[in-house]
Amino acid sequence: MATRIQIKDISKSSSEVMSPIGPDDLFPLPAPYDKIEDQPGWKELSEAASSRVGSTLDGVVASAIPTPETPEEEQRLVDQFAEGLKKLLSKENNWTFLQPLMLSIEYCVGCQTCSDACHIFQASGGKEIYRPTYRSEVFRRLVKKYVKPGGKIMAPLTGADVDLNWPAITRLYELAYRCNLCRRCAQTCPIGVDNGLIAHELRKLFSQELGWAPPELHDKGTVQQLAVGSSTGMNTVVVKDNVEFIDEDMADETGYEVETPWDKEGADVLLIHNAGEILAWPENPGAFAIILDAAGIDWTLASAAVGYDGVNYGLFYDDMQLARIALTHAEVAKKLKAKRVIAGECGHQHKAMVTISDRVLPGDSVPRESFLPLLEEIVFSGKIEFDPSKNDFPVTLHDPCNIVRNLGIVEPQRRILRYLCPQFREMTPHGVDNYCCGGGSGFAIMSPNNFEDWRVSVGGRVKFKQILDAFADQPGPEVEKYICAPCSNCKGQIRDILNYYGALEKSGITYGGLVELVVNAMVEIKEPFIKWEMH
Repeated sequence: MATRIQIKDISKSSSEVMSPIGPDDLFPLPAPYDKIEDQPGWKELSEAASSRVGSTLDGVVASAIPTPETPEEEQRLVDQFAEGLKKLLSKENNWTFLQPLMLSIEYCVGCQTCSDACHIFQASGGKEIYRPTYRSEVFRRLVKKYVKPGGKIMAPLTGADVDLNWPAITRLYELAYRCNLCRRCAQTCPIGVDNGLIAHELRKLFSQELGWAPPELHDKGTVQQLAVGSSTGMNTVVVKDNVEFIDEDMADETGYEVETPWDKEGADVLLIHNAGEILAWPENPGAFAIILDAAGIDWTLASAAVGYDGVNYGLFYDDMQLARIALTHAEVAKKLKAKRVIAGECGHQHKAMVTISDRVLPGDSVPRESFLPLLEEIVFSGKIEFDPSKNDFPVTLHDPCNIVRNLGIVEPQRRILRYLCPQFREMTPHGVDNYCCGGGSGFAIMSPNNFEDWRVSVGGRVKFKQILDAFADQPGPEVEKYICAPCSNCKGQIRDILNYYGALEKSGITYGGLVELVVNAMVEIKEPFIKWEMH
């Protein structure tokens, strides 16, 4: 029987509030992964979790939390949290998200409709700490107990059951990084309460007030991007060299020669990739170059620092870092006199660049758009000849949360796949009802301690089941199968899931983006572009 963790326990120092996840707590996967011994990593996960009971929830941590050496230092950090809480609830400091935050604090009726919608809560075996309302209710009770209207800290009310102390804030910090921010719960809620927003605002509080943030998002993410030019660490010289190599490799592999244009003033399209594609999945920017060239699009890449990397990890944890990167992207586009910025295959880039920037940047900034409508326009323009029989293998589509549920771009990618992939099939559910890959909100790049085990086997478990179900009619490795995932972070998570379970070897499943399928179907491309062993 799993330990039920009450909200009132969150601020207790006792190890009773810890809840390690074991294999038996999770629902079984379909064959051939229905046996515990067929699931790599379970033994390691269980032992690692047990070894840390008493220190962190579930034995996994998002990043290191400082250990106070004295009670006075501990209290100082608690007081800092209280100060951040006050700022979070004031119009002067949080004008961007205060209204939806307050509505989500005030109007949750506790119906728990959101729990059935949460892939992490489902995959954890119904662990209370992963219920979408759990961290929100802790936060809500702290607000109502300690904060007056207008954001002033007050003396605690008597009889309230959550104290503002060190265990409470450190466990809240960790719980804020047990949510993918996919906002499926907000979509499902009958009155629109947004538990994902509450998790995000907690992350922001910890980052801006206490300086707590996962190093993968902050030190190696936004800080490195602003200092060097890219979260990958590539500077201008290195990224241009890499793209030159990609152009050469694409010519060798496909017979199609293209030279990527750089810093072309007045181009119709300034394409900005997630720079991780250039290092990890070079076939993706290579495919973009072939398609845009073949369609006669006037396009360019930018070599200015940050201008070649659409990553914006500030989206996940800190509005100030988000703004710094968004403003830099806008300035690069303006200097090049581009007609429009096109976001490549990256979900969070779409949200940061298209959704949020469109609402806060000045009106004279260069318009930002998704690649999907442009790609659909190219595919059906008649400018490129296609042979769909070249993609005659099973293909399913993963819907990145920030492109589909957030932006509502649902059909362009499907019209392309229905046309170019004869064996296209949907996951269930799909479209705006899709499940997150489990790597959203920055998780795909995070792996300290045993976090990767948790991310794959809990965060990504529902997505993996969807993938297996989509290919259930052809379960063995004899038939090669393709997951189309038009998002860099999603591809990273799906790669880790497939590797974790040995899915390529056992079931013949691989993955890639959408533009690769488009190039694969081009009549002009003589050799198959999609290589099943490439991942």
